[in-house]
Amino acid sequence: MNVTINASFLPHTDPAASLAFYRDALGFEVRNDVGYDGMRWITVGPVGQPDTSIVLHPPVADPGVTDDERRTITEMMAKGTYAMILLATPDLDGVFARLEAGDAEVVQEPTEQPYGVRDCAFRDPAGNMVRIQEQR
Repeated sequence: MNVTINASFLPHTDPAASLAFYRDALGFEVRNDVGYDGMRWITVGPVGQPDTSIVLHPPVADPGVTDDERRTITEMMAKGTYAMILLATPDLDGVFARLEAGDAEVVQEPTEQPYGVRDCAFRDPAGNMVRIQEQR
C-alpha cells in the first residue's frame, strides 16, 4: 500500500496575515487562493514539494458547526490550542532567525529536547502552533 499525506488544514482568521507568515516568512509558495462568500481558502506548500500542501481555511465555514462550537473554536485559536503543525528543516537556526526577524510570535527558541530532537516553536497569525524540527 502506498499512502501519502497530500494536505493538512489549518484555520486562519486573517488571510493577508497568514499569507505574510506562510509565503513571505516561511518561504512557501501559494498553490491556490479561492474566495467564496467573503471567505478565502489558501493552499500553500514548500517549494519543490508539490505533493505536500497546507490549506489555510476559515475555521467556521462548515454549516454543521453550531454557534457554541464556533465560540469554542475561536477561543481555542486565541489561546493557541486549536491546531498545530510540525515542520522540519536542515537549517533550524536560519529559519528561526528569519521568522523572528519577521515579527512572528516566538513560543520557544531552538532547544535540544530530552526526547532527542532540536526544535523551536512559533504561533502563526491565527494562533496555530508551528513547531519546526531540525533534520539531522
